[in-house]
Amino acid sequence: MTVSYGAGMLTVRAMTEADVPAVSAVRVTGWKAAYAGIVPQAFLDGMTVEADAQQRRHHFTRSKEGTTNLVAVDAHGRVVGWACLGPVRDTGTSTTTGELYALYVQPSLIGSGIGRTLLEAVHARAHAHGFGLLLLWVLTDNMTARRFYERAGYVADGAVQADNYDGVSVSEVRYRRRTL
Repeated sequence: MTVSYGAGMLTVRAMTEADVPAVSAVRVTGWKAAYAGIVPQAFLDGMTVEADAQQRRHHFTRSKEGTTNLVAVDAHGRVVGWACLGPVRDTGTSTTTGELYALYVQPSLIGSGIGRTLLEAVHARAHAHGFGLLLLWVLTDNMTARRFYERAGYVADGAVQADNYDGVSVSEVRYRRRTL
């Protein structure tokens, strides 16, 4: 899928193993920008593109059935965004429910339409995989992401959980949206 966005043309395509270093760069810079002041700074400072690429390569080559990784690539061939979706991780949930595991855009390009374009591609893939409902988790204090998903039709459903980062509990809220 190729569309125009604020800075030119954008192609959304399936991620390849060759994209792993660029995806890791987007993910790590995305974490450091989005989660500053939410996740302990020591945890963010300890993140490296190299370590993330090693972990991402492991996940990519061993992805479970139905997992889809998409990248947004600009007109110069640079990966500027990444999204990953698949079956919901909560095994007690219907097989027609999917989960958006991750969506990151190069921080300097946030607001240019890349995230919205990636999310539209995620919705199309989720629908094609038979997921009538898509869930996602957002850090409770990440108001920018929460507003982004709410504008895209997601609604917080009341479920909460917490993750531990360097001994600090950080809460997340779950959102849901029909893919049809």
